[in-house]
Amino acid sequence: MTDFLNFDLCKTSELVSSGELSAAELTKASIDRAEALQPKLNSFISLEKDEVLEAAESIDKRLRQGESVGSLAGIPLAHKDMFYRLGKITTCGSKIRSKFKGDRTSTALSRLEKAGALYLGGLNMSEFAVGPIGNNVHYGDCLNPWNQEHTPGGSSSGSGAAVASRTVYGALGSDTGGSIRIPSAMCGVVGIKPTQTRVSRFGLMPLSFSFDCSGPLTRTVRDAARILHIIAGHDPKDSTSSRRKVPDYETECDKEVASMRLGIPSNYFYDGLDADVDRLLRDTRKIFEGLKVEIVSVDVPSHDHINLIWAAALAAEASTIHRKWLRDRPDDYGPMVKRRVEFGLYQPATRYLEALTLREKYLRDYCDTVFSKCDALLTPTMPVVAPRYKDLDVGGGESMPELVLMLSRNTRPISYLGLPALSVPCGFGAKGLPAAFQLIGRPFSEGKLFRLGNAYQEVTDWHNTIPEIVE
Repeated sequence: MTDFLNFDLCKTSELVSSGELSAAELTKASIDRAEALQPKLNSFISLEKDEVLEAAESIDKRLRQGESVGSLAGIPLAHKDMFYRLGKITTCGSKIRSKFKGDRTSTALSRLEKAGALYLGGLNMSEFAVGPIGNNVHYGDCLNPWNQEHTPGGSSSGSGAAVASRTVYGALGSDTGGSIRIPSAMCGVVGIKPTQTRVSRFGLMPLSFSFDCSGPLTRTVRDAARILHIIAGHDPKDSTSSRRKVPDYETECDKEVASMRLGIPSNYFYDGLDADVDRLLRDTRKIFEGLKVEIVSVDVPSHDHINLIWAAALAAEASTIHRKWLRDRPDDYGPMVKRRVEFGLYQPATRYLEALTLREKYLRDYCDTVFSKCDALLTPTMPVVAPRYKDLDVGGGESMPELVLMLSRNTRPISYLGLPALSVPCGFGAKGLPAAFQLIGRPFSEGKLFRLGNAYQEVTDWHNTIPEIVE
């Protein structure tokens, strides 16, 4: 593999901008890598070779002419195949939308293109972004780069696999209950679920009006900070997007962490951990202590009711979006997705309204009882490392709901509350599979999370470990 494919986004961007590496050469290497690994990982649904090479050559020409192209000049990215592009097919990982052409372009994609990023293709995903596993009955299962018998996590499965395999330097995913953080953890990459409303959702196929958000999966915390800075901010096309000023997240990465307070939950998040995950989280805590971060124990409010009403609200909103297709094309859904989406048809309006009206109260309680004592929470992203596909119920069987809840137990409460959360790889279990920790903060505290996550990566090397995949 060409050495520069191993570099992080920020370093590679410097090479392209300085002329040491051409965007065309870089893009050709990414295409070759994608094609070589597709039979192994199945991380792509579509690969746009001709278009992206033409765009790369245009970037090189502009750079030779002395033009300032942007902070992502010539960087190949690929994205979960649910971000619309005008006139281009966006499958959403489904049979139903296998020929759907977007009538608009996602604001997030437009902002990345304006910054000079290149679009390599659409990435595999769980059908309609439903499910934490990464299986797909229509386009084939995406596989984990560290061990192809294991799941890469979902629903942004291709995003995690493509970044971890060093095929692309970053990828957008969506997160409604953990769909950025779960594949980030399972694939050993960084993933940021920003504060609800931080990033425009215009041009993103919806799953839940209340909980959907999007963000990047990258190789390093600093890479994620750069991409989030570009895509964040108010969008007139999305009235729900925040008008709050977007900080320079890369600058935030360089700030000191000494004397920051990191909260360790005394309940819920550390219950039932896999032995490897427990060991690696203990090691992580020691590293932060070595960085002079103050570790404090905090009680978090009960998550039992939060989990129940999150599930009810998500199902109600998803079934509203899918109601017509459920009526007209029920057989075109995979069994797991169909069962989960249909569940919302039987949710009473009282439970749905309860979920929405209680959200502000639960968020206020969380800020008062948790973030009054610490700058961020430190939790496992997931209680386990990536399981094997053959050990999972990926259909609509009786064990499926329990499986989904187990994999997302540490991520879905944060989605309900709309809080920012950063997943960072923190080592490997006995079977060579990655684990990760999650930093959770107050609304719009992404800068603090980046600061802590970057400080951790400056004294550790997990993010530089590359999976061995025989091409």
